Amino acid sequence: MESEYRYQQLEKWLLQGIQEQRWRLGERLPSIRTLCQEQKLSKATVQHALQRIEAQGLIEARPKAGYFVTLQPDVVRKPQARAIIDAPRQVSVSALLQDIMRRSAAFDLLPTFRSGDLPPGIVALNRSIGRSLRRQRGEDYQYYDEPAGDERLREQLTIHYARRGWTIPNDQLCVTSGCQHALFLALMASCEKGDVVAVESPGFYGVLQLLEQLGLRVVEVPTSMSSGMDMDALEEVLERWKVKACFVSPSFSTPGGALMPLENKKRLLSLAERHDLAIIEDDIYADTALSLVPDPLKALDENERVILCSSFSKSLSRDLRLGWISGARWHAKILHLKLVTQLASSRYLQRGVADFMEEGGLKTHLRRQRHDLKLNRDQLIASLHAWPLDIRVSTPKGGLAVWVELPKQIDTLIAYGAGLVAGVVITPGPLFSISGQFSHCLRISYAHPWNTQRISALNQLPDILVSG
Repeated sequence: MESEYRYQQLEKWLLQGIQEQRWRLGERLPSIRTLCQEQKLSKATVQHALQRIEAQGLIEARPKAGYFVTLQPDVVRKPQARAIIDAPRQVSVSALLQDIMRRSAAFDLLPTFRSGDLPPGIVALNRSIGRSLRRQRGEDYQYYDEPAGDERLREQLTIHYARRGWTIPNDQLCVTSGCQHALFLALMASCEKGDVVAVESPGFYGVLQLLEQLGLRVVEVPTSMSSGMDMDALEEVLERWKVKACFVSPSFSTPGGALMPLENKKRLLSLAERHDLAIIEDDIYADTALSLVPDPLKALDENERVILCSSFSKSLSRDLRLGWISGARWHAKILHLKLVTQLASSRYLQRGVADFMEEGGLKTHLRRQRHDLKLNRDQLIASLHAWPLDIRVSTPKGGLAVWVELPKQIDTLIAYGAGLVAGVVITPGPLFSISGQFSHCLRISYAHPWNTQRISALNQLPDILVSG
């Protein structure tokens, strides 16, 4: 307990220094050696405190240079300009999204170009699943799995989350057919047709699809590409309208990889309690962290208001289609809805993934992936800053994409067609909202290596965007 207290004490001291602008935006913090000497702490204690602050998005480590301030808490709390918030409305998702998904282009400029060997982690995963299938005995194939899912997989998930500061019994988890299915169950359990749901803007287009299908109304809350949903704006929304649920992705939300600071998480939970709100946490990108994996919002949930949803789609394999949900006070209803909407999950697939996790395969895969994603991100950002256009680019500490703000006269919806002619598929900004905003923005993914073909496609984009 003593070591825990000391790193928390150092973390608080450093945060206070950043708040008071002892270290201003862009300035370097004292070195690890200096902090060890001045604070009389071990190197491990200092590193842990710094990593926790980095996970909040306030500082970043630079190789051979130290830690630098990248965001100040007062910037998070007090946005310079208050955006206009539209009244709740029905959702209508663009048919363009269906076209992008049909082309399998959500995370690739060149979805038709697929090459290279399977990563070692996926090879190991496939072996584990194959062994599980070969171990089937008796008449297992004649029986359905229980609605909550395989117990061993749920146990491995509880171990995985315990490393992120959230301890949960496995009977509070339910296995689903991916994160989208989990989000669908969460919305069905916590809302009724006609209810209002607050969402991030720009935010995840997949949840907009679900809201449309369920007949739910949406109110969009302005979102920062660095710190996530604007809590002042959310409070205004909650005071003006009766909102039933709030959808957030605190850890590296799409489209720009925003990371919600701890103080904003606490304020969100306080608002939820005051306004009787369900919070649906999309935790799918957390394991793509480029350094320390942030704790889930659910870890702070003392009043059973946070429904956590996630899957392996972004951290392991899109093709796996295996997710989970922890339903808080709605969990019993969610188990029933899982039975109705899916009946059961594949037993051998769950057991194979459980073996993969138990044998350390997931940890090894995530370590390699973290290294590769950071290289991909840095190469993408460097290429974008070389464009002959005046642009702004997010610098996420996790996730799979950056958000690019282009000159106002560029319309990425028009450029989409020009891109297809050139064989390049972009993801236009308006897909991430129902308001018609963000036509001058686009999301670009760094999920894939920047080989010669993708670099060529990336270099074509300025001409495509201007000519479109």
